[in-house]
Amino acid sequence: MAKKPAAKGVVQTHTGRKRNIMKRRKNRFRSVVMLSLVAFIMLSPQAREHVLGEFGGIDEFIQSAMAPYHVYPVEASYTLSKISDVQNNGVEGYVIETIMIPPTVKSTLSGTPQFVFDDGEESDNPVTIQETELITLNVAGQSINVPIDGMPPRFFENRIVTSAGHEVWWPNVGSDDNDCPVDKCVKVKVNLAPNEASRYSFDVQVHSKSYSWWDDGRVNSLIPGKSTGVNVDNSGTFEDLISRGNGVRKAEFGGSEWYNRGTQSNPYWAINAQDGIVMSTADLISTSLPEGKSDNVYAFSRAAFDYLHLNVEYDREAPVTARSGPECLAGQLGDCDEQTNAFFSLLRTRGIPGWYTFGILGDPYFSNDGWEAHAWGYFQLPMKDSWCEERNIVLQTCFVEAQVDVVNNKWLLSTPTAYIDWIEEADASGSLVHDYYHPVSTVHTGLGGQIDRVRSFETVGELDLSGGTYQVKKYVESLS
Repeated sequence: MAKKPAAKGVVQTHTGRKRNIMKRRKNRFRSVVMLSLVAFIMLSPQAREHVLGEFGGIDEFIQSAMAPYHVYPVEASYTLSKISDVQNNGVEGYVIETIMIPPTVKSTLSGTPQFVFDDGEESDNPVTIQETELITLNVAGQSINVPIDGMPPRFFENRIVTSAGHEVWWPNVGSDDNDCPVDKCVKVKVNLAPNEASRYSFDVQVHSKSYSWWDDGRVNSLIPGKSTGVNVDNSGTFEDLISRGNGVRKAEFGGSEWYNRGTQSNPYWAINAQDGIVMSTADLISTSLPEGKSDNVYAFSRAAFDYLHLNVEYDREAPVTARSGPECLAGQLGDCDEQTNAFFSLLRTRGIPGWYTFGILGDPYFSNDGWEAHAWGYFQLPMKDSWCEERNIVLQTCFVEAQVDVVNNKWLLSTPTAYIDWIEEADASGSLVHDYYHPVSTVHTGLGGQIDRVRSFETVGELDLSGGTYQVKKYVESLS
């Protein structure tokens, strides 16, 4: 150790010499900045004008050169295996798990063209961004093929009983214990003798594509969607939300409070737009917006997204019960659920509707160690009236519903690495979300029962990433 404190960035080496370890970093930073400036200056006047048009100025151009980034595939085909290992450490019993059948997801959630024109003509058909090709349920070594859409249903009375005595069925959605509580699903019942262990896996072969709802120079030309995307200049206002899609999304997902994990007398809302810290943070974000953009839906939403990136740290040790949006903002700490709670809390102070997407996230290179349960969201952004009228688009249809993943810097972007299990449906009680988060029940025939379950994810077989990859840079957007 050095005998006395050294200056910032200075360490004592084993030879006794002092070395400034920050100097190299500063020099590298200066080198990159200078290289970017030289490159910009060397461009032709026309090219410089184009760069400034794409990036909003020289500052943003330099930020782009310096910014960290994520790498995502343009499209991918893979088989995701959702594995459960169960161990009975007590008396005879069984475990029942409800496994979601993934939906076919299109670039418009309604599955219809995005815009309808005054003459009744429609825009191009929506892009399919997630499609299931095969589902296989493997229970204790026995494989069962499941219809990719769960149709026709197989009810409990007609369930499949495996050679080892386990039971499988895929019913309709309903309120009975043997029905699917949330959406289309497969139910598996694994019967276990004392001290018996077993494994079952749900293998889903999917084909997914990247899609962007953002009209910006950062969007790679390989990704569809940009030409009909939204930006700060063509965005509508908070008031426009009520006239888009008949105001359904605003009514369903624009309320100030959502998902009470407490009681009626002592509520604990996951999303709370009435909390003091949420309202003050939203006001702070509003004051940061350029003149004339204070009621711009895109500007406020993007500024909230950038605020969370700058001020909230990702927490890999997050509590089991997710922090609320206000708690995430107050502690400046949160995982995917919690930062999404914070983002939606901020949006709903302005009546912007936002709702959840639940699934499984893979790392950009599809490493088996990189798969984990994940939550992100959708929200609605209106195009401004004049933009719609210039194109003869019916105002009710002139909006986008886009994905946003705060912790992974995916702004108005869907990627193949995010496997979607379920997109939240309107439910004021929050019971659907509760049931999604609690898919397993265990039953024992006597006292002393304990069944442990360990869940894991991995890819099976070959991965097809032949469509190439692209970078998503992480830096604040200039909204002026």
